[in-house]
Amino acid sequence: MKAISQNTYGGPDVLHEVETDRPSPGPSEVLVRVHAAGMNPTDWKHRRGAGFLDRLPLVLGWDVSGVVEAVGPGVTLHRPGDEVFGMLPYPYGVGSFAEYVVAPARAMVTKPATIDHVQAGAIPLAALTAWQALVDTARLEAGQRVLVHAAAGGVGHLAVQIAKARGAHVVGTASAPKHAVLRELGADELVDYRTEDFTAIEPVDVVLDTLGGDTAVRSLDVLKPGGQLVSIAIRDFPADLSDRAAARGLSARPLLVEADQEGMRSIRDLVVDGRLRAVIEAVFPLEEAAKGHALGDTGRVTGKVVLTVVPGRD
Repeated sequence: MKAISQNTYGGPDVLHEVETDRPSPGPSEVLVRVHAAGMNPTDWKHRRGAGFLDRLPLVLGWDVSGVVEAVGPGVTLHRPGDEVFGMLPYPYGVGSFAEYVVAPARAMVTKPATIDHVQAGAIPLAALTAWQALVDTARLEAGQRVLVHAAAGGVGHLAVQIAKARGAHVVGTASAPKHAVLRELGADELVDYRTEDFTAIEPVDVVLDTLGGDTAVRSLDVLKPGGQLVSIAIRDFPADLSDRAAARGLSARPLLVEADQEGMRSIRDLVVDGRLRAVIEAVFPLEEAAKGHALGDTGRVTGKVVLTVVPGRD
């Protein structure tokens, strides 16, 4: 099969197409013929050697949407021919930038017939991150106020929709040109981080921090008593932030996304109900993965970048 691999760390130019053996599913695994694979900031970071994995050669990619080609012993949830989507176990289950990938059967759920593989491939990692931060960790409730940093990003724009589906009042930070699309997605208030100070907003119950560093520290100032900050910027989470938050009667916790079938089922339900969709910035064929990485490196992507792996069948 074809895959996109790298033998060294560096810029997008380190990525190249390779021919490699097609994997076989083991017990409790499925072999998926990949139709589309979403790209995420963690892919650019791992390509540069700034991620959790320290192994080369490396085939990147955690998001996957495709068709089950074969099932391993003991699998009862999926059959060959089923359309599925999900996230490979993060970080060690990496490898969806390829024509085929093996995944734990319970990391995958049935793809809604109402969306194509490009849309489905864009959703899993970013949506699971937002869901696990807002729902599983912060227990966001109807009527609460939530601040989403970098609300137009991959995680952020899905978090806006998940928060709205929970009945929350959503405040987002983003540059002014991205405000229109965020209003369409349900944001109630928007802050242009280039010209406005987000700490001037009315206090919130929950902050979803996607940036870390000083932004995470300053975000404590906008939390109500007993409020919660959940940060997905785990590498840039200040070491003393949890203690500083606790001293003020607040909570601050870093979160790393996990493969989760229950979460994926909840996300699928929102998709089916028309309450969750991915904004697609660009789509590239598998062999042009370097172009997707180059776009990601700009830090200006609205929503997601997606690779198509089976042309004409998505």
